[in-house]
Amino acid sequence: MSSSSHTALNVDAVKTAYRRWAAVYDAVFGSVSTIGRRRAVAAANQLPGSKVLEVGVGTGLALPYYHSDKRITGIDLSTDMLKRARQRVKRDQLTNIENLVEMDAESTSFEDGSFDIAVGMFVASVVPHPDRLYNELKRVVKPGGYILFVNHFSAEKGIRAFIEKKMAGASHALGWHPDFPMNSLLPPEDIQRAKILSIPPIGIFTLVMLSR
Repeated sequence: MSSSSHTALNVDAVKTAYRRWAAVYDAVFGSVSTIGRRRAVAAANQLPGSKVLEVGVGTGLALPYYHSDKRITGIDLSTDMLKRARQRVKRDQLTNIENLVEMDAESTSFEDGSFDIAVGMFVASVVPHPDRLYNELKRVVKPGGYILFVNHFSAEKGIRAFIEKKMAGASHALGWHPDFPMNSLLPPEDIQRAKILSIPPIGIFTLVMLSR
């Protein structure tokens, strides 16, 4: 399993893209992604355990939706996005956000089994090596914990598949992969056991839940 089916992003490309996006991210992507973020956080809120890692926390759009008993650590590669996340935490007086740290989600500094739940919202198609991201989350989530992703995964056929393939060449400018297959993130055996839910209204985003 690898990202060889599409052009790999690198850390610098992602940082550059999100430096450009930071100021307008909430306005451009906020409303589009709101349902997906709310679904992912609602699922996390229902799970046992209090220590939550949100990878690719960005500007903190999802942070207000967590229950107060969930203790959130957020990480992101973008200094500019994290600055806005910290402003949101202060403005909304979110007392359950324990830390917001600039860190590579594929290689974190957390100890094994540090978290009960890890949530990745719209981050799997941004990181250079999605399989490394998944393996890192398996490392930092304790046995019996949960890993959740909400993301756009590419269609296998039809007009959406055609559009995604046409957009693929713009990956570096966008900072994400329009043509992102689920098997770039998860091995076949984990796709088989995952709980996979299409998110309405048009199903362009998908919620994936796995037990550790």
